[in-house]
Amino acid sequence: MMDDLERLYKTHYPAVVRFLYRKIWDPDRAEDLAQEVFIRAMAHKPEKPRAWIFAVAANLARDEARAAIRRKKHLTLLKDDPIPLSTPEPSADDAVERDERWSRVTEALAELTERDRDVLLLWDAGLSYPEIAAQTGLAVGAVGTTLARARKRLIEAHDRADYKARTAHS
Repeated sequence: MMDDLERLYKTHYPAVVRFLYRKIWDPDRAEDLAQEVFIRAMAHKPEKPRAWIFAVAANLARDEARAAIRRKKHLTLLKDDPIPLSTPEPSADDAVERDERWSRVTEALAELTERDRDVLLLWDAGLSYPEIAAQTGLAVGAVGTTLARARKRLIEAHDRADYKARTAHS
């Protein structure tokens, strides 16, 4: 069983981190939550481990989002508080471009329904249609249609965000 878990970890850890990151938008926290997913997998030894790890990851991301909302209610944000950087800063132009690009992607994903966002992120993480169906409660036959519509909505939302950003700078 340990060989199976090791193989599962090696083959799916990056996809789980990416899936979690796109749900919570914090790379360090996504890695922490991914570790928790695999620790739980060792304890539970699921029969269908690939689908199971993404189900646990989705639940942990949902819990993380709820906790973040609770924390935000209790925090006062300080303006212009410097953030220490441990790596060299990119050029100002590169940083602005990267931040604007991520902002548009985040804005576009936020416009999607939770189901569309989940289907896209699960597909991006490499899950099969039957696994996505099991995770989301959709019929297997509806996954492809939902995915196609979600992609179209994401592109449209991104195009709107991109247009809005371009016209704001004009």
